[in-house]
Amino acid sequence: MSAAPLLLVDGHNLLWRAWFGFPARIRSRDKTRDVTGVFGFFALLRVAIRELPAPPEVVVVFDGENAWDERTLVDPSYKAHRPTDNVAMAPIRALADVVRGLDALGVRHICVDTAEADDIIASMVRQCRSHAPERDVWIMSADRDFHQLLDERTRILNTLRRPGQRVVDALDIEARFGVTPAQWCDRTSLVGDPSDGIRGVRGVGPITAARLLAGGLTVEELPGSGRLAGRVGERVRDSLADVVRWKELIRMRADHPVPAGLVVRSPTAELPAAPRVLDLLDLW
Repeated sequence: MSAAPLLLVDGHNLLWRAWFGFPARIRSRDKTRDVTGVFGFFALLRVAIRELPAPPEVVVVFDGENAWDERTLVDPSYKAHRPTDNVAMAPIRALADVVRGLDALGVRHICVDTAEADDIIASMVRQCRSHAPERDVWIMSADRDFHQLLDERTRILNTLRRPGQRVVDALDIEARFGVTPAQWCDRTSLVGDPSDGIRGVRGVGPITAARLLAGGLTVEELPGSGRLAGRVGERVRDSLADVVRWKELIRMRADHPVPAGLVVRSPTAELPAAPRVLDLLDLW
C-alpha cells in the first residue's frame, strides 16, 4: 500500500489568515472571548484536507520564536517592516489554544526555536524526496516563497485562490512567470518581495526578469551572459551584490534535522467541525 499524501501546513500563515481573513468574528457564547483565530484555523484546515485527492497525513509547522535571527544577521532589514503592534500580533494570543487543539486531535506539529517554518518544511520535503520519492507532498500556504520547492511530486494548496485554481505545481510556475521553481529565488531577488523586505532592482519587473533568466540562468551568471544591456542592465550590474544577498535570504534551508517519528506515512484522523474543536477545548 502506498503512503498517504503528506500535507505540510504553514502554521503561522494559516493562523494569520484565520484571524484577519475569516468572514466573520467568532465569539464565545458569553461574548467575552474572541475565538476567531482558533475557529478559523481548524475550519480552514478541515476544508483544505477535504480538497485533496486522498486523505493526507497532516503535519503543522510553526515559526520558532527566534526564527529570523540567522537572516537578520545577513540583512538587518529582513522583515523589519512588518508591524509588531498589538493589532498585528493579536493572532499570537490564539496560538497556545491552536496547539492544544492539534494535540487533542492527534495532529502532529513542530516548532524549532531558531528556524522559520519555511526552512523546516523545505527540510521535510527534501527528506521525503530522499526516503519516499514516490510520495505526494502538499504545502498549504499562501506564501509564494514555497514556489522554489515545487517538483513533479510537490504541490502547493492555496485555498485563498478560486476553486479550480487552488493547486499550484511546477508547470504553473513556468507558464505564469517564465522561470522554473529552481529559479524562483533568482527571480524574486530581481523583482523584489515587499512582504520580506526585498527591494529588488529598480526597473526590473516580471517580464524583464523572465527574459534575463531565460534558459535556466542564475543571477550569478548574468554578468557574463551578454544580457545586461542598457540602463536596466547597468542597474542589475550595480546591484548585483545586493541581488545575490537577497537570493540567499529567500532561499529556504533544507538541512534542518527532522525529529524521528514525526512522519508516520499514514493518514491523520478526519478532523471534526470547528465548533466541535472549540467544545473539546472548552472555549465556547
